[in-house]
Amino acid sequence: MTGKDLRIVFMGTPDFAVASLKALVEGGYNIVGVITAPDKPAGRGRQLQQSAVKQYAVAQNLKVLQPEKLKNPEFIAALEALKADLQVVVAFRMLPEVVWRMPRLGTFNLHGSLLPQYRGAAPLNWAVINGEKETGVTTFLLSHEIDTGAILFREKITIGDNDNVGDIHDRLMDIGARLVVKTVDALGEGRYTTVEQDEIQAGNLKPAPKIFKEDCKIDWEKPAEEVRNLIRGLSPYPAAWTELVDGKGKLMSLKIFKAEIEPNEGLAPGTLETDGKNSFKIAAKDGWLVISDLQLSGKKRMSTADFLRGVHEPETFKLP
Repeated sequence: MTGKDLRIVFMGTPDFAVASLKALVEGGYNIVGVITAPDKPAGRGRQLQQSAVKQYAVAQNLKVLQPEKLKNPEFIAALEALKADLQVVVAFRMLPEVVWRMPRLGTFNLHGSLLPQYRGAAPLNWAVINGEKETGVTTFLLSHEIDTGAILFREKITIGDNDNVGDIHDRLMDIGARLVVKTVDALGEGRYTTVEQDEIQAGNLKPAPKIFKEDCKIDWEKPAEEVRNLIRGLSPYPAAWTELVDGKGKLMSLKIFKAEIEPNEGLAPGTLETDGKNSFKIAAKDGWLVISDLQLSGKKRMSTADFLRGVHEPETFKLP
């Protein structure tokens, strides 16, 4: 049997997952159902928003299921009725055993790291935040503990010094889509071997937990390279941020999307300096972060020069 003979159920929600689903659909694979998140209210009008995966699936006339709870008996019955040989998971939620054990070939997941490193919800972000020089994608068979199943395939990429998480996301999205197709073919034809994660020499394992707002706040007491890596690892979303006080004492939030390092003469961390025209920099523990791309609360993202042109007396700005 080939991969194209399999009845496949695809599970995913964001843009990252669409590339894999699209690669399967355009490759002629038999997608008998797509499972994605329920529509959610978004924006000022709180209009119901479909997930990126649902939008693509509907456009392709694929059957879509959107369960609130994955153990719901009605959903389980609907999933069983699809008679899947294989389930493919890309950027979805944790599955109960009754779901991932259902197909005869099991369920595999595409994860955005070189497992066993960076298990968790935000592997792309944490790899860049931690200053890694390489990362990648892994396909693995689901098991009881999250992101711990037997590995099928991995593919590495290099993280450049100027790459942000948006760059890594886009590259891994495309590489991951090809790896999903490769994995489906291998499972369909039975030509694969698995590797248990505890057999891989990976040193100290680094986690990749979900990122919250406080994780994104810049600590200017940290070395400049750590601050820059945080900025890269959170750009363009959710974005690293700091607080700023203007000359009238107004406290504002400032998101920073891009910055470069310059040496300074041991200035106190948090020292702010600007020429009021093009240069805006903040001192970390051992150097300046020269900011080139930012967003003040309530404003649009813009260049530093545009930001300085639009504010009053930027030379009075300081950190709290």
